[in-house]
Amino acid sequence: MTSSTRNTLRSDEEALSGLLEYISVTGVLMVMMIIIMFTVNTTLIENPSGSLKYNAFIDIGNGVSARIVDLYIVAPVNGTISTKFDLPDDVAGKNYIVQLEPGRLGVDQRIQVTDGKVTSTIALAGIGANRPVTGQTSGSGLNRITYDSRGV
Repeated sequence: MTSSTRNTLRSDEEALSGLLEYISVTGVLMVMMIIIMFTVNTTLIENPSGSLKYNAFIDIGNGVSARIVDLYIVAPVNGTISTKFDLPDDVAGKNYIVQLEPGRLGVDQRIQVTDGKVTSTIALAGIGANRPVTGQTSGSGLNRITYDSRGV
């Protein structure tokens, strides 16, 4: 073999190794990019959304609790009183449910706000020792709280 043939073979091997290096580095980078895409979705979208929902649900529960207590304060000894109020239609683009859990009278009446994934529970402050509360509502439309002195 002459020296020119050796140089040609050597440059062919170098070209092939450069191509293989390029393909392997590109493959590794693509795998890393796919892993990062899945991680970024969880870290930057789902976690902040869950935190936003939780805090919004706490605010909604506190608002419902305040409305119930306000209604109870002005409630007549004998008779019925009713009020309407509005809640946000959705939180972070999702519907939710507000549930009033009676629990044991005077001990652990709670307001639970949930969308099925994120749930916040708020203690019903102020009237827990006097009247049981029950019911369920959602954020769509106007909501009503009714007090009846007969306990109906």
